[in-house]
Amino acid sequence: MHFEESYPILKTLNPEELTKSFGSPLYVYHAETIKRQYERLTNAFKGVDLKIKYACKANTNLEVMKYVRSLGAGLDVVSIEEAMIGLKAGYKAGEILFTPNSVSFEEIKKAVELGLVINIDNISILEQFGHEYENRVPCCIRLNPHIFAGGNSHIQTGHIDSKFGISIHQLRHVTRIVSTCKIRVNGLHIHTGSEILDSSVFIQVAELMFEAARSFPELEFIDFGSGFKVAYKEGDYTTDIEELANQFVSLFNGFCKEYGRKLQLWFEPGKFLVSEAGVLLVKVNTVKTSMATVFAGVDSGQNHLIRPMFYDAYHHIINLSNPSGKQRIYTVVGYICETDTFGWDRKLSEVREGDILAILNAGAYGYSMSNNYNSRLRPAEVLIENGQPRLVRRRETLDDLLRTQEV
Repeated sequence: MHFEESYPILKTLNPEELTKSFGSPLYVYHAETIKRQYERLTNAFKGVDLKIKYACKANTNLEVMKYVRSLGAGLDVVSIEEAMIGLKAGYKAGEILFTPNSVSFEEIKKAVELGLVINIDNISILEQFGHEYENRVPCCIRLNPHIFAGGNSHIQTGHIDSKFGISIHQLRHVTRIVSTCKIRVNGLHIHTGSEILDSSVFIQVAELMFEAARSFPELEFIDFGSGFKVAYKEGDYTTDIEELANQFVSLFNGFCKEYGRKLQLWFEPGKFLVSEAGVLLVKVNTVKTSMATVFAGVDSGQNHLIRPMFYDAYHHIINLSNPSGKQRIYTVVGYICETDTFGWDRKLSEVREGDILAILNAGAYGYSMSNNYNSRLRPAEVLIENGQPRLVRRRETLDDLLRTQEV
């Protein structure tokens, strides 16, 4: 299958109609792709008590979150604000895992008051939690396995220099705090980062987690985070979910038998669920030829999709307005007054001013990482469900930018 054929959203797009109705630039999401990804996970891991916690930092649009909830998922949040949005989207507090880092204990207390599942990744916070709550409130503990999972170093969180999690080598310290403060640890959590290139990393992490779990007799779940790799371009490596599940389910069930009771297996996919479901539609403002480069300048920029500049991430780009045009080489750039490049030296069907380009894999960490640099406005968002597009976030206005300054 050709790379672009794996994106059903492209078959539902009418770019001219969408941009005429909702403006440009425009984020567009495809509900059925989210469902496909969710069901792929749940079908693969049928042999265990699986709970999916959607990592909503990938995309916090209320309607997207509601849709993911309708599929049966819980929620993973990293801030009290995300938790509040999750509650507004209809998630119950007990369905929400709160996994912050570098936050004050006051934020932890707010999460307890809301009734969230608390996940602690810091020894100092763990001590404070124990002194405050003892065994009255359970918690999960996030461990750092000191494993570099490969791929883009910007998005790996389980290596030795990571700020995330309590070192696996500090386990003895952790168990002493837990024992002294009578903390009821009901879960263990680990997350090695995004875009894990080698599925054997999950198996390696599982063995570490099972060893650590033997120190906690009251566990109800083990959360292995996510990191499942999706394709960003032709021939890209992806995580073979089915092959991973075949190995993982057997290992997990074997450990549960040894542990003495069945535990829940949690994963918290974000990008895996929503990345391929989204595209960013942009209009070509200018075609500019320099001494060395042909630039296609569009009506968007790193303020709307920062991943290419922030992570050096690749996003496939298609000219929807001239799909059968002659192939030429362009560098696609934005309208922000900085180096602002979506893609260098891309083969695109001949680009003309006014054409609509689609930037793929924009469903995750697109709008959620957007900003108002250069006082530019954020775009609208549209969700396509059963072939019908509907506005799920209006475009910003200048009044939105000024509202918090009118004191």
